[in-house]
Amino acid sequence: MQKVIHWFRQDLRLNDSPALFDAASCGKILPVYILDDVNSGEYFMGSASRWWLYHSLVSLNASLQGNLRVYRGNPANILLEIAKNASISSVYWNRCYEPWQIKRDKDIKKLLEEHNILVKSYNGSLLWEPWEVLKQDGKPYKVFTPYYRRGCLGGKPPREPVPNPTTLFLDDGNNLTDINDLKLLSKIPWHDKLTKSWNIGEESAHQRLDSFLNEGLNGYKEGRNFPYKLNVSRLSPYLHFGEISPNYVWYRLQLSNGLGYSNDIDHFCSELGWREFSYYLLYYFPGLPKQNLNNKFDAFPWSQDLNLLKYWQRGQTGIPIVDAGMRELWQTGYIHNRVRMIVGSFLVKNLLLHWNHGERWFWDCLLDADLANNSASWQWIAGCGADAAPYFRIFNPVTQGQKFDPIGQYTRKFVPELKRMPDKYLFNPWEAQKNILHNAGIRLGKDYPYPIIDLKQSRNSALEAFASLKSREYD
Repeated sequence: MQKVIHWFRQDLRLNDSPALFDAASCGKILPVYILDDVNSGEYFMGSASRWWLYHSLVSLNASLQGNLRVYRGNPANILLEIAKNASISSVYWNRCYEPWQIKRDKDIKKLLEEHNILVKSYNGSLLWEPWEVLKQDGKPYKVFTPYYRRGCLGGKPPREPVPNPTTLFLDDGNNLTDINDLKLLSKIPWHDKLTKSWNIGEESAHQRLDSFLNEGLNGYKEGRNFPYKLNVSRLSPYLHFGEISPNYVWYRLQLSNGLGYSNDIDHFCSELGWREFSYYLLYYFPGLPKQNLNNKFDAFPWSQDLNLLKYWQRGQTGIPIVDAGMRELWQTGYIHNRVRMIVGSFLVKNLLLHWNHGERWFWDCLLDADLANNSASWQWIAGCGADAAPYFRIFNPVTQGQKFDPIGQYTRKFVPELKRMPDKYLFNPWEAQKNILHNAGIRLGKDYPYPIIDLKQSRNSALEAFASLKSREYD
């Protein structure tokens, strides 16, 4: 029986793993995970993501009867050494799509093949490969709707999921490594608070999907805008780490079509399409995490006041819906999509701080920190990305709170010092009369901060800054 390596990466599951499925039919599998902090450079995994990864690997190892081998270092050296020592004939993996990963994997494939080791790679993370979806002139799309409706849905459907391998012959040789050796967890147990909000692993991913289909899909199209409602899937970290595949989710949604939720299903599928679009943009525009896609924003007059950034990061801006979102992020490693847009707009348009600051903070704090999604989303809210929201579309966080959290369930949960404020002034306590503040137990500047900026003045400043770019051409 041949001995083959299956290299787990962002596919920490057994179900619908094309590489694992084929590897299982070819020989006895040595399952390997390598923490690569060597090639990742500045895209070194953030603290929240490392916490999730730790627990995901524990779960995967249990599924593999304790046979997962874990390493840290340069995968090229590690894979070659394992292959030589264990007489490995081939290495299987599901593809990753970040620019540094693409380069690394090409180099590894070349190295292994030079040593007569077969390499086979598969798509286990995307519904459509980026190179499969191009305009008629062969150029990539820059606008979502034609990309998704014409490019994706107008082409071949996503591949159907493959089942778990019926027989998984695992190498039961000496496994001297331990997941704790990866040192993924901080010595300071700040992450303990995250355990209250999440169960991690492949089984939990499927339970989360079942829960969403049963409780959140009906009414999703509109309900997803309200942070206190159940109409959100919360699947993003499971998708990022590959504990569940987008193909599996896609086809489970199709099975729900007979329930009368067609508009909700179509909208959720389009959200999966936005995930695809983000990966697509990163593939064709590898500078996406740092460089404005619309290069006229290179001349934007950003503020350099990093004290304002600290207030935003800590959820101490004095703007309740913004503070609620930033505290949700810190306490749970997650932030509701509507609120992500609100806090993002506030950072880049009210505080006039570069979107890179937001991208970096989210990278460290989000459990679903994904280079493609994070970068594309920040460029979208800043107005400089592909198919982006216009820069002059500036969310008013007071009216956003009033509209999408009308009786304050979400805001009061994460900003409990305001729990006694009447609904009328919950999102603008600085406008409340002294007796109202007194009855609510609030002393502005002590119990809750004054706003760090004037919303109207900051909006006007943002529009003036944007107007300075109008004469510039977009290449």
